Amino acid sequence: MTPRKTPPGPLDYLNRWPIRTWLTLVFIYLYAPMLTLMAFSFNNDKRNIVWRGFTLDYYVKALQDSDLITAFGNSLTIAAISTLVSVILGTLTALTLWRFRFPGKAALEGALALPIVVPEICMGVAMLVFFTQVVPWPTEIMWPFNLGAIIISHISFSFSFVAIVIRARLASFNRELEEAAKDLGAGEWRIFRDILIPHMRPGLLAGALLAFTLSLDDFVITFFTSGPETTTFPIKVYSMVRFSVTPEVNAASTILIVLTLVLTALALKLQGNDVAREAAGGS
Repeated sequence: MTPRKTPPGPLDYLNRWPIRTWLTLVFIYLYAPMLTLMAFSFNNDKRNIVWRGFTLDYYVKALQDSDLITAFGNSLTIAAISTLVSVILGTLTALTLWRFRFPGKAALEGALALPIVVPEICMGVAMLVFFTQVVPWPTEIMWPFNLGAIIISHISFSFSFVAIVIRARLASFNRELEEAAKDLGAGEWRIFRDILIPHMRPGLLAGALLAFTLSLDDFVITFFTSGPETTTFPIKVYSMVRFSVTPEVNAASTILIVLTLVLTALALKLQGNDVAREAAGGS
């Protein structure tokens, strides 16, 4: 008898040179601009047109720029607070839509997708009108309360992403575990703490990372809701680019890219640990 051939797996297709060539071209197309920006951040040429040699002077200038450091601190503060609130609101919203049936549930699900599909420019204008005409936000209050308008604006579009990610994670939850816990005398809070939260942890990490990066990188909505004393990092970089793209601008952008990559790698590592823990527990 001839041995039965096993069908090729996904990794077998990656060994074929057309696929490898196509993937290489895609990665070059996606990441060549960022790699070019990072390379020219070390360029010893103020005009940044041709390569004049390697230098770290522009990183020193970027780190010594007090306005840039203040803007970076504002961005981190806004991203941290909006992420925390977005994760809480997104988790509660996802649990409500997953567990309960109530009138208007379909409308709520549709409204949850609005911040994702509505253009940012429209949301920015809406937030501008809201914080200038409906609820005027004072800018003379102490830091970080003067960032409140930006934080609220970021929460308004970030928590939808968190809710969708967590609800997708809850779709794989085995409700028999919840019923077994109730049979053993566990209350709602105990089930939520010991069963639901561990199951949602990968979704919580993914949603938190998504909300943090969206808030840290946002420009359009922040541009409409920020004042002269509440400059964020993207807005500061934009004001620098308006004059010329210098190595200092590239250095500041590189710092933001590296920070985003570090946070992404950390989140992926934590997610991998959770998945491995789940697989070990299931086996």
